Amino acid sequence: MTTRISTANAFDSSIDQLMTRQRGLADSQMQLTSGKRVNRASDDPAAAARAERALASAQRSEASLRAVEASRVNMSMTEGTLGSVTELMQQAREAMVAAGNASYTDAERGNLGNALMAIRSQLLGLANSADGAGRYVFGGQGSSEPPFVDAPGGVQFRGAAGQLASGEPGLMLSMDGPGIWLSAPTGNGVFETRATTSTGTAWVDAGSVTDPSALTGASYSVQFSVAAGVTTYSVLMNGAATAFTNVAYQAGKAIEFDGMAMTLQGAPGNGDVFDALPSTRSLSAFDVLGQAAAALNTPLRTAAQIKQGVADNLRDLDAVFGQFQSARAAAGEALNRIEGSGARLLDARLQANTEQSQAEDLDMVQAASDFQRRQTGYDAALKSYSMVQRLSLFQYLNV
Repeated sequence: MTTRISTANAFDSSIDQLMTRQRGLADSQMQLTSGKRVNRASDDPAAAARAERALASAQRSEASLRAVEASRVNMSMTEGTLGSVTELMQQAREAMVAAGNASYTDAERGNLGNALMAIRSQLLGLANSADGAGRYVFGGQGSSEPPFVDAPGGVQFRGAAGQLASGEPGLMLSMDGPGIWLSAPTGNGVFETRATTSTGTAWVDAGSVTDPSALTGASYSVQFSVAAGVTTYSVLMNGAATAFTNVAYQAGKAIEFDGMAMTLQGAPGNGDVFDALPSTRSLSAFDVLGQAAAALNTPLRTAAQIKQGVADNLRDLDAVFGQFQSARAAAGEALNRIEGSGARLLDARLQANTEQSQAEDLDMVQAASDFQRRQTGYDAALKSYSMVQRLSLFQYLNV
């Protein structure tokens, strides 16, 4: 059986082949121009889906990296601010130690008190440090205005306590302001000694813990009695008598009870009372400096009052100092976490970009070879078509 192919059919078939080759050549040219093997989802649906998933992963990593960078900036600022705070607190402590010099006059102690008030003002400015983006580094969970306000009753925090976290888990944008500035532990962190009534020359130290397992958490009072030149003391727990009753007092010897010890120097007066109360986290850095300054500006105090004031204020300054150091350490730990999170996210972004590249990028050497091959084929097809086009009956008739 003989198959006849019409001239029109031959022409149409040749044109279809030329257009197919032309489209292939155009696709190769587009790939070479864009550098992408997959420019449309129809080019390779599986590879396009793979590239889209990788792109989404890279974008998530990029967004998280921006959050990490914001946290890094804020925590660096916080750590630097706390560094300045600790320097000021060291200056305050040095002034307080100097105030204990027995040769100082009331005027000299007053000058030291004024220096403490100047330090207090500087600390207030540091406590209200802004991050340049409308937030305050010690603003807790948010504050539209400076969070610390010097009110008549003392510095108050006006904001939402707590920490403001970024989008990445474990990263912070601000630290808990009241927890750092207004919540240092009173006393030695376990109990606080106080000269509740002091008419003699005695003063008490900050005390210490001798046996943590024996602590009761109760309030104690050490009451002194002086009779016929003999000084004794009795220890009361929550107002009730204990086994420590009418014990002979010896200056400089620790008074020990229920896992605690407190040491008095000097001679207590009859009826003097020194308390040991449970510690609370209520010590304000601003109140400590303000009270220390007020004490140093109080004239005509006795030697015992001066010694007791210096001891109490040094104890409180050390507690506040320790609170700031702990906060600075926490900021440093946060920066370490930030560095770790940043490195992990950079690796994740690189992996996602690599995955996307493998899915859609073009092998330029192979693509150039394919383009050359298709161009050669297209040129050959054009020449073939031109030869076929001349093989018509009319051309033969014109010969």
